[in-house]
Order: sequence, then C-alpha cells, then structure tokens
Amino acid sequence: MPEMEPAPCRIVVCRDCCCGSPKVTGVDHVAQTARLAEGAPVRISDCLGVCDQANVIVVQPSAAGRAAGGRPVWLGLVNDPDATEDILGWAHAGGPGVAPLPDILDLYAINPPGRP
Repeated sequence: MPEMEPAPCRIVVCRDCCCGSPKVTGVDHVAQTARLAEGAPVRISDCLGVCDQANVIVVQPSAAGRAAGGRPVWLGLVNDPDATEDILGWAHAGGPGVAPLPDILDLYAINPPGRP
C-alpha cells in the first residue's frame, strides 16, 4: 500500500459579491486564484462576510498544523501580487501551526466574522 502524503495547507479564496469582482479595481482576480492554485489546494468560496476587507483569503492549517494547534488565518485586502506570493511562501513553509506567520502577512490579518 503506498504511503499517503499528509494533507497540505488549503487556501480558501472568497469570490462573491465584492471579492473577485470589479469593485476591487486593479486586481486580476483570475490570475491571483490561478497563482495560488499553483502552490496549494484552493477552494473558491461564496461570500465570507467581510466585504469591507475584499479580497479575503483564508489559509487553513495542514493536518500537521492542526495537530500542533494551528487555526485558520484570515487575510484581508489581499490585492497585490506580492501579498499573493507571500501567502504561497508561507503555505509552502507549512502554514498555520507549522511556520510562524510572516511579519508582512500580519499586516493583512483580520478577524473572521463573529470573532472579536
């Protein structure tokens, strides 16, 4: 029986009423989503409820990250290619629970809806 690879970080990309729409100008939303998908599994979501922070991306921990106590990290205003690359680099390093959140991504961190 082949050995299973551990589940990697997953990235959730909001693409609904505000995120991924012309309301956020100057962003190639399709290219951003495709670039993220090159480095990690990506799931497209309907509205995540923080429209004032569009574009919203959530990095979910890997199995190892969850085992280490990692929690999903919500990022808002992810509207430039450098931020997309920073997210990919962090996911590649292990993401929540495995690798510390890079200082630059701390600038994008937001609270999920319903959490202070």
